Amino acid sequence: MSSGLDNAPDEIKLAVDLIYLLESNQVDPKIALEAIKIVKSDLESKLEQAE
Repeated sequence: MSSGLDNAPDEIKLAVDLIYLLESNQVDPKIALEAIKIVKSDLESKLEQAE
């Protein structure tokens, strides 16, 4: 039986994996959002450097 995620775009698959990781580790949503802001900033910086 195949999951509905099998044909999903990679960003959806990654988002589901990250949500599962956060929830299974009982990470406080406020802490998770602050961490995501840091990760977003880091990734944006890496993209700018690559251009």
